[in-house]
Amino acid sequence: MSFVLLFFKNDKIIRLLYMYLVDPKIPQSWKRVLQSEFSKEYFLHLKKFLHEEKSLYTIYPLNKNIFNAYNSMEFEDVKVVILGQDPYHGPHQAHGLSFSVQQGIVFPPSLKNIFQELVDDIGCTYPKSGDLSYWAQQGVLLLNAVLTVRASQANSHRGQGWEYFTDATIKAISNNLENVVFVLWGRPAQMKEKLIDTSKHLVLKAPHPSPLSSYRGFFGSKPFSKSNDYLIKNNKKPIEWCLES
Repeated sequence: MSFVLLFFKNDKIIRLLYMYLVDPKIPQSWKRVLQSEFSKEYFLHLKKFLHEEKSLYTIYPLNKNIFNAYNSMEFEDVKVVILGQDPYHGPHQAHGLSFSVQQGIVFPPSLKNIFQELVDDIGCTYPKSGDLSYWAQQGVLLLNAVLTVRASQANSHRGQGWEYFTDATIKAISNNLENVVFVLWGRPAQMKEKLIDTSKHLVLKAPHPSPLSSYRGFFGSKPFSKSNDYLIKNNKKPIEWCLES
């Protein structure tokens, strides 16, 4: 289908064909609030960019996992948003959830520090797997600002359009839901605070869990207990943060 596009000189026809092709496999509840994004110029460019990238390079995560954060819950079930930057760029790591790695994969340094804070904050036993799917299933949106990456090249898909889409996601949550916790670790994530209505949501800010910054205030920031305290205060079921150990 994409090859056929080369034979059309009419921009309107090309746009219509790309609109047909760009249809992320996400729940209808998400599509209702994000549908208008799929036909915007940036998303059409993004689709074309990804098609070209996949023909030349290995891209992470796998196609089926790109929208894993969205597919892990219905829109109205979002309770906590933890923002990351872009997916891990090593083999078998990324699976569409920020900071999470697939079963059996060695924990990246940032995830090790997240788990250490989890232990110190609420007394969990240190997890044996870096797969955070259990959090996602409870309404923790583990959202990267950029949803894909070229193998071995961090930030290689930055500036291609994903940021507009994930910004729209944050705005949709802020505008349509209430009493959501937004966990913003590091400066890039904290720049998203302007998208959030802080009068009806809680924003928790701390340095990034990377070893380069974790000792500047990430350790001891207590994001897990503070999130649950807020959820309970607003009559929402708290997150069971402890993972299999």
